[in-house]
Amino acid sequence: MAAVTAASRRLGDLLKWRLTAPTHRGLNLSLHPMGSSAPSETPGAAPSKAPDHSYESLRVTAAERHILHVELNRMEKRNAMNRAFWREMVECFKKIAQDADCRAVVISGSGKMFSAGIDLVDMASDLLQPQGEDAARISWHLRRLIASYQETFSVIEKCPKPVIAAIHGGCIGAGVDLITACDIRYCAQDAFFQVKEVDIGLAADVGTLQRLPRVIGNQSLVNELAFTARKMMADEALGSGLVSRVFPEKEVMLDAAFALAAEISSKSPVAVQGTKINLLYSRDHSVADSLNYAASWNMSMLQTEDIVKSAQAAMEKKELKNITFSNL
Repeated sequence: MAAVTAASRRLGDLLKWRLTAPTHRGLNLSLHPMGSSAPSETPGAAPSKAPDHSYESLRVTAAERHILHVELNRMEKRNAMNRAFWREMVECFKKIAQDADCRAVVISGSGKMFSAGIDLVDMASDLLQPQGEDAARISWHLRRLIASYQETFSVIEKCPKPVIAAIHGGCIGAGVDLITACDIRYCAQDAFFQVKEVDIGLAADVGTLQRLPRVIGNQSLVNELAFTARKMMADEALGSGLVSRVFPEKEVMLDAAFALAAEISSKSPVAVQGTKINLLYSRDHSVADSLNYAASWNMSMLQTEDIVKSAQAAMEKKELKNITFSNL
């Protein structure tokens, strides 16, 4: 008990030193009871349309304070991905990445399913009648086209804000490409997943074959799904690690996804976004390289005022949702 008391006193001394030491770039902190953050939206209030987000294939709303809801919005086409979608997802997530107020994102599908994948009717001319006067020029054009489609989902991964996929009904073909670029995946009991590309005569080329093996860590299962295009149902998706939770129906799943987003958004945005960036770096690099990257990252990020606020909240037994962290 004496050791705990001494440690607590030492932490208090460190906080006082940090708060009274000379600050940089106008950082001005004082040791006093932590104030509450600005009140969140009225519970149960309808989500409001997010400013600067107007799309043909997506609906973006401000679900709660610091949380954006990106909804695939072509329910009459089972949220199939048309030309507008491939362009608008890039525009949408580039804006979200720069949105200082946004701290978490939920992606879902409108209507009866998450997504039927690529809209072959709308995209047929691009894929089956590519531009070019000879094989070299056609190939050059197709490569550039595929790279632009890859960016549609890579932009989700590059966005520093955590992205939660909430999946119900079918998640087919390019839908799997999309969700594997997200950070967390929840699904409803009626969800199923299909790597569908072999059934339309091609190898998946915009993310599934690259990300799915890292997501579920079972190369045999990935090969089976990709070679056969069979359906993976919700319980198998949970058991394989593709999703982290399964819910009885869509609305319950969405409530849980927004609750998770709210929990994430209550934390320091410096800590959360830095964590996402370091996790992705570590996925693709050695342990030694990743440790070096983390040290370089935190040599500046450890100077944030958010550490002081978080530590002081812990000492005062306050929940982080009641603490004001500056936008990032």
